[in-house]
Amino acid sequence: MTTDIDAAPHVTSMPRIGDPAPAFSAVTTQGQIDFPADYSGKWVIFFSHPADFTPVCTSEFITFATMQHQFAAYNTELVGLSVDGLASHIAWLRTIKEKISFRDMRDVDVTFPLIEDVSMEIAQKYGMIMPGEDSTKAVRAVFVIDPRGVIRAIIYYPLSLGRNFDELLRVVKALQTADRFDVATPADWRPGDPVIVPTASTCGIAEQRMDGHVDGVECQDWFFCTKQISADEVEAAIRVHPAGQPPDPAG
Repeated sequence: MTTDIDAAPHVTSMPRIGDPAPAFSAVTTQGQIDFPADYSGKWVIFFSHPADFTPVCTSEFITFATMQHQFAAYNTELVGLSVDGLASHIAWLRTIKEKISFRDMRDVDVTFPLIEDVSMEIAQKYGMIMPGEDSTKAVRAVFVIDPRGVIRAIIYYPLSLGRNFDELLRVVKALQTADRFDVATPADWRPGDPVIVPTASTCGIAEQRMDGHVDGVECQDWFFCTKQISADEVEAAIRVHPAGQPPDPAG
């Protein structure tokens, strides 16, 4: 006889936004890494894919590798994972470079680390295995981790849906802008668009805003206020300096 306990769905644990990124050591296509310690001071996109030698994953890796320099411009490193072994990873990445093109991207060399996780230990630690989707493959998980090793954003996609990489870059820019300027970013925000000013903390501040006494702040109501930060100012604050150093948080 099946009991309620027997019928209970499997619960997958995973870290949450605001948690320290779970630490691990791993073998990758670029050698051994200690995560996130090796990436201290950098932003990281840590992502999983279901399997090597699959078409959606291949299109994603070609796109990620082609955009790697764009992420690097915002002090952001890429780290991938699947439950395949290292030999499979190496053979697949060689095949991508030698044989596969996607949207005019060809001869693509994937140089960011791809973790082997045959035991699924790391994937389980990050909640990347979703039994309702597949019990033996990682879903398309994305963790955006800040320079302190704290998880700042989590995005999950099913096996059949390739990721939007322009959106992942937008997320990185938006998080860095929010940190740098102490603001929030509205729907579909891009650098140069108005940003959201934190909600007034007192009645007096709310009244000053509504009376137009706060320079540079435009309020439609006391709780919905924006200000303009130019794209040039945003980019100057969050892009890596020409010498290769990230922007100084103190300005």
